[in-house]
Amino acid sequence: MMDWQAFTLTLRLAAVTTAILLAIAIPLAAVLVLGRGRWLAVLEAVATLPLVLPPTVLGFFLLVLLGPRTAFGRGIAALLGHPLAFSFAGLVVGSVIYSLPFAVQPLVAGFAAVDSSLLDAARLLGAGPSRVVFTVLIPLARRSLMAAAVLSFLHTVGEFGVVLMLGGDIPGATRTLSILLYNQVENFDYAAADRTAAVLLAFSLVALVAIYLGGRMRGRRHA
Repeated sequence: MMDWQAFTLTLRLAAVTTAILLAIAIPLAAVLVLGRGRWLAVLEAVATLPLVLPPTVLGFFLLVLLGPRTAFGRGIAALLGHPLAFSFAGLVVGSVIYSLPFAVQPLVAGFAAVDSSLLDAARLLGAGPSRVVFTVLIPLARRSLMAAAVLSFLHTVGEFGVVLMLGGDIPGATRTLSILLYNQVENFDYAAADRTAAVLLAFSLVALVAIYLGGRMRGRRHA
């Protein structure tokens, strides 16, 4: 029988994380594409770092940072009334950091592909940076925006290392489908593990097919 509590928590975590990531990634990608300066290379490297950093390492650093061992962690706990580590809010923080490259990279590629003459024309007409982003870049990079949203969502659904290190295994609070699957395999409950893995596989496959199908249909309309 499917653990619907873990299922709904996973979807809630992925939805909240994706919304926050898009709010961060859109202006960040715009700065990386439109900005000038060597410091942008450092900014892009930092934004891409979670892509190559082992999830357990990232989870450990976040666990230490958000725990009672640091002044920052104690301050957050005093402000919220509870520590961020081993809570749903802590999972959101970890998921946003871990999935950041999956939101930023598609948007950077999509924004960079927009014809620079259109950007210049918008500036000549008096559009400021934010208006250029929302009236030119985003409409012309809709597919990249959709890809960023879906990849962020799916990456959060399937993440394991950061969730395990930062959230542990608390039913109803931090137990996601990936943690549930790990527990089922560890307990040699392969029948339940088959069902959980099948749900994760089907969910990911359907979402990716929707992205590629939508892209092909838009391509045919513009052909």
